[in-house]
Amino acid sequence: MNKANIVIIGAGISGLSAAYNLAKKGMNDIVVIDKSYITSGSTGRCGAGVRQQWGTKLNCILAKKSIEFFTTAKEELDYDKDIEFKQEGYLILSTSKEEDEVFKNNVKIQNFIGIPSKLLTVDEALKIVPHLNRDSFTSASFCKTDGHVNPFLMSEAYYLAAKKLGVKFYFYEAVKEIIVKENKIQKVITDKHEFITDKVINAAGGFSHEVGEMVGVDIPTFSENHEILVTEPTKPMQGPMVMSFSKNIYCQQVPHGSFLMGRSNPSAKHDHDISSSWQFLDEMAKTVCHILPEVGKLRVVRTWGGSYNVSPDHQPIISDIEALPGFYVACGYSGHGFMFAPITGILLSQMILNEKLEDYAKDLNIKRFENKTITDFEKSVV
Repeated sequence: MNKANIVIIGAGISGLSAAYNLAKKGMNDIVVIDKSYITSGSTGRCGAGVRQQWGTKLNCILAKKSIEFFTTAKEELDYDKDIEFKQEGYLILSTSKEEDEVFKNNVKIQNFIGIPSKLLTVDEALKIVPHLNRDSFTSASFCKTDGHVNPFLMSEAYYLAAKKLGVKFYFYEAVKEIIVKENKIQKVITDKHEFITDKVINAAGGFSHEVGEMVGVDIPTFSENHEILVTEPTKPMQGPMVMSFSKNIYCQQVPHGSFLMGRSNPSAKHDHDISSSWQFLDEMAKTVCHILPEVGKLRVVRTWGGSYNVSPDHQPIISDIEALPGFYVACGYSGHGFMFAPITGILLSQMILNEKLEDYAKDLNIKRFENKTITDFEKSVV
């Protein structure tokens, strides 16, 4: 039987960030368990974009602090490869007068906390991405410090840095039970080992709700499929991520030349399906050919699905659990877990090591959902 100061369930980017930050601050005997391999869940299927242009102050702060880490991650983690951090911006398209007004308010929030975003006219946007269809949008916002990070390389960098600091990883090992007695965590049982511990981080991504059920904690999240496609590589032709909320698309050219693009499915079921569909390909083709006709001429290499773990207000849950001391959760990112990973690990380490917690962290606590229904969050702006 093994002893651990803490067991982290999930070796996606959030679990890896938590492991690294705890080890960096001196915690020993850290164990990370995953039923598959690093990046096997949502992290390895994500769109790889990192943006600071949000409509809530909280998300702006989380994104800004994470971007700050990405700029020095290679050096801090002593990683011998390139994490492919490409800061060529996000160009977010507005398609109506109503959305124009929303963008104006969003940029005010972003600028207030030091994010260098700005509003653009159609002509100004076309100077940044000339192959845009000028008739497909009415204005845009742009932030030059947004961009792209390779999720596989970034995860490997965290993993190797954490291993150097003594973190132990157990892959292809499924957690079967978490033993709790007298309201205290006693051990974590997998299909291969038992770990005596009094602390657990639930960083299980799409399966965070199920892990919560193991200890009788109702985590108000669900998972749904989000589909993505990638094209054949081509010459460099688009620096920033082009995104539209109203047209339901994000599209960027990654460093090796392919275009990666995705969209949400309003009718997606709440389950663990991660398949891809012809309907997604059909809708995506129509949208990209309208907004970015030159990109629409490229051939599709493959499509895939990935799990969005969604909270009622579409904001992350990074929290301790008052009813069960020693149990922590990092979930509900609603598709934004990769870009918020650096600050996730920092906040969890502050909570667990009883350090002074950032003031805004209270807004990420799971207690915000107490005595509320889903309708209370239907108009949340992210």
